Amino acid sequence: MTAQSTQARIPAAADAAACEVTPEPVHGAQIVVPLNRLKASPRNARKFKHTEAGIEALAASIKAKGVLQPPVVEIERDAEGVATGNYLVTIGEGRRTALRLLAKRKAIKHTHPVRVTVDAENDAHEISLDENITREAMHPADQFEAFKRLADECGYGPEEIGARFGVTANVVRQRLRLGAAAAELMTAYRDGALALDQLMAFCVSADQDRQRQVFEQMGDYRPVHAIRRAMTEAKVRADDRRALFVGVETYEAEGGSVLRDLFTEDGGGWLEDPSLLDRLVDEKLVGLADDLRQREGWKWAEAASDYAEVSALGRVYPVEVVRSDAEAAQIAALSEEYDALVSGTDAGDALSPEADARLEEIDKTLQACGPDFDYSPEAKARAGVMVLLGHDGLARFERGLVRAEDVVSDRAADPEPPKSWTEAESGEGEAASTPADADEGLAPLSERLVIDLTAHRTMGLRDAVQADANIALTVVIHALALQVFYPAWGVWTPLQLRMSVTGLERLAPGVSDGPAGRRVADRMEAWGARLPEEARDLWAVLTLMAPSDLLDLMACCTGVGLYAVRDPHDRKPDALAHAETLATVTGLDMTATWSATAASYFSRVSKARVLEAVTEATSAEETGRIAGFKKGDMADAAERLVEGKGWLPFVLRTVPAVDPDAREPEGEETSAAPGGDDAYRFAAE
Repeated sequence: MTAQSTQARIPAAADAAACEVTPEPVHGAQIVVPLNRLKASPRNARKFKHTEAGIEALAASIKAKGVLQPPVVEIERDAEGVATGNYLVTIGEGRRTALRLLAKRKAIKHTHPVRVTVDAENDAHEISLDENITREAMHPADQFEAFKRLADECGYGPEEIGARFGVTANVVRQRLRLGAAAAELMTAYRDGALALDQLMAFCVSADQDRQRQVFEQMGDYRPVHAIRRAMTEAKVRADDRRALFVGVETYEAEGGSVLRDLFTEDGGGWLEDPSLLDRLVDEKLVGLADDLRQREGWKWAEAASDYAEVSALGRVYPVEVVRSDAEAAQIAALSEEYDALVSGTDAGDALSPEADARLEEIDKTLQACGPDFDYSPEAKARAGVMVLLGHDGLARFERGLVRAEDVVSDRAADPEPPKSWTEAESGEGEAASTPADADEGLAPLSERLVIDLTAHRTMGLRDAVQADANIALTVVIHALALQVFYPAWGVWTPLQLRMSVTGLERLAPGVSDGPAGRRVADRMEAWGARLPEEARDLWAVLTLMAPSDLLDLMACCTGVGLYAVRDPHDRKPDALAHAETLATVTGLDMTATWSATAASYFSRVSKARVLEAVTEATSAEETGRIAGFKKGDMADAAERLVEGKGWLPFVLRTVPAVDPDAREPEGEETSAAPGGDDAYRFAAE
């Protein structure tokens, strides 16, 4: 064969190959198609797109295990019915989208081969609908147990399982915890006797024995909050003030275990060793007390369990620090410079490095100068400090506390008060004169004569004080302040005004640590710092005060002396009625001070009172929902329902003031005051 003839045959063979047509795949055939040749089918019955989370999960599964179930496709044809070379995904659009996501992230190529099944006979829309309707999802319990099996048999951790199924490690931990539930609980969940939120409440703790115990004890009625409470009743919440004070990290470092709540967004939990926590609280309080005693030079310092221990002691207050003229001028100049630097900078602008450094330098200098008010060395030599845990988890430092023995020794060391002229003339305190001595020299006045003369003098003093309102105000405030701020000094005033300051901690533990209690204590602290340390110096200080300051001091003393506790052993109906009047005229609003909780109210009253409160705060429908609850569960539910509603029991409600000039509209009855008859009955009793 010649070269020419060979060359003539090559084009002929090429033309034959070009004319050869690849046969179309038949129905049911499995073929491999490049990813970029797969397209979404317009006949897909699912119009609502897959969620991003669902696609992420599919992508993670495909990346780890490949496409486990081939998509079903139909051949795409043009208007003339000729195959285009592309395929429309009838079943498996989610898998196609997940593959495209992997290609976008460069985990696979855009031409990645995908095995598909061709359907050339069935209606594409019908089989798409069939795929979405007839399939049944796995029961969640099976999923929970399957995840646990992967962890147990394959050794996968939460992170690896999450990566293989496109979910977060925390979700995996939740499913692993649910998969480890007691068999009785899983059976009840599969049978529909237990809801998912109830199962999660049981699985707050992984203790299967406790799960079974609570499951059997609760019977058919199992509210979620009651389950969670029963599963954690011997533990301390992570937001408890003791846990906040010590710190969960410190508790764990000491070997304490924490039960984490995997089923809440904040990941809260419970500390499982209350005794260890209490020991750590005590140790920290004692450490703070010792450190404060050494740094500030107090006679003693100790930890206190509550405010009752504090209120049982006397108190001294800080006094103004005496500074030299040069030191006072320096402090004033530095304070002005500090204010000028701060005010000269706009709120949105940052301070320059130079200004920031200067502010820090000024601050250190002012701190070195010490506070404007401080306790004298003599006061620290006989007083001490108590450190206690506040309701917010912060340490409270109560300084200047004086024990009874220190008050007694201090009074014994005081110089004898000077005798008045009446004592000198009458010979009070000396041996009584005898008739034989009556004519010898300047004999003392008789007791009867002294009584007569001083009675006249008292009447003159009454007249003089009545004629001077300012002096009268000062006399009253002097008497009040002596009893409030100097109770151990005895009687230093002729005014027969007696007031008792009764501690309330023994009646309502924690009342001094509440909002109102802290405000009262702050006012007492502020005034204690302004008053002299010794009672004999009080009058001189008061006479120099402005009238407005005197009125503020009187308000402070008067307020702390009020006592409106309804005590069955001390019945004072008129006093209680006047207390109601005071509440009305002052506009007392107890919603800013007290709120109804299970501990403060609902667990301490009858079920009828609980339901009454819920009805008043919300509605009869809400009351009906909890009417069948057990007492403890009802109290917890009521706390949540009335939270933020401003509801108060009738004992705490204030009758609104009535305008005396307002006339009642004709034909209308006067509405009942808050609390109804109970409020008036309380005031009258």
